[in-house]
Amino acid sequence: MRQALVNARVLTPQGWREDVAVVVEDGWIRDLAAPRDIPADAARHDLSGQTLLPGFIDCQVNGGGGVLFNDDPSVDGIRAIGAAHRRFGTSGFLPTLISDDIDKMHAAIQAVDDAISAGVTGVLGIHLEGPFISRERKGVHAVRFLHAPDAGELRLAASLRRGVTVLTLAPECVPPAAIRALADAGMVVAAGHSNADFASVREALDAGVRGFTHLFNAMSSLASRAPGMVGAALDDPDAWCGVIVDGHHVDPVCLRIALKAKPKGKVFLVTDAMPPVGAVDPSFVLNGETITARDGICQTATGTLAGSALSMIDAVRNSMRMLGLPLDEAVRMASTYPADFLGLGATRGRIDTGCRADFTVLDGELQVTETWSDGACVQYSR
Repeated sequence: MRQALVNARVLTPQGWREDVAVVVEDGWIRDLAAPRDIPADAARHDLSGQTLLPGFIDCQVNGGGGVLFNDDPSVDGIRAIGAAHRRFGTSGFLPTLISDDIDKMHAAIQAVDDAISAGVTGVLGIHLEGPFISRERKGVHAVRFLHAPDAGELRLAASLRRGVTVLTLAPECVPPAAIRALADAGMVVAAGHSNADFASVREALDAGVRGFTHLFNAMSSLASRAPGMVGAALDDPDAWCGVIVDGHHVDPVCLRIALKAKPKGKVFLVTDAMPPVGAVDPSFVLNGETITARDGICQTATGTLAGSALSMIDAVRNSMRMLGLPLDEAVRMASTYPADFLGLGATRGRIDTGCRADFTVLDGELQVTETWSDGACVQYSR
């Protein structure tokens, strides 16, 4: 069915437009038409002056709706996580596996492949966060799973048949030749959970590392005579950086400095979300340890950060409030820039002819009222 989304303030690649109707058919944007040029057979979907945005894309979703991907690497588990985040404007996401054993990696990759094959809404691929990461910068990852990979494990990491694979690794655990092979195989290789020095990170970037996982967190820091991974991330104009803007993972001052250091478009929002997002229960268990979300912070009993209780719409609002960004730029950090990082920018993350019909609709109070994914709309009441 052909539809025309009308009467909205629309964020297009050229900026805000209030004089266009977005014509959608078979899950694609067919045209941005003047109201007088809407096809006669198009059903009008009146947005009553609300704001129409590119759908949010989250590259790091550990869980949601009470489900942790590590505990339920299945099509149903992925569907439940996606539904929880869709309520907050996320139209596309990567289920993210925290470091686990090789059997769990295999199950997670198979589940994502099956979910995409089955048409589960919003699944764009998988993010494997470890286990090829540093024990010194492990964060909440269980040390028993962390190790340098062998050739068979690298083949497994690259085995997803459908969608995008992001692999977070520590350069000190994976040699440059292996990084190059992973990148050449089409994977998005990200550096994170690493204690590597600047020179090692620079070598990894030259070998094919495309970006950095949750900048500033769980990585060697920037110091006066040791730039570390943070320094390498800020120094490289081509690398993307994911950031968690919840006011807890990173001081807003550091994030504002990062935005000034990086070219526009190279910093994007992630939630690093855990099961409490979209769920009633604030607690969950990870590797036998109870994690509880209090005041928006997911922590172990000893105070270690363990992902977040952040939704993507909250990350957008936080970026406006804490970082001083206008709505359009905060939204691009949640949609356009992550699509580019994943190599999907030709068809995702933008409201333009030839792109997928992925939208987030906000009311005047920046609350999500509709989320569209591949042309399928879910409406939410306040």
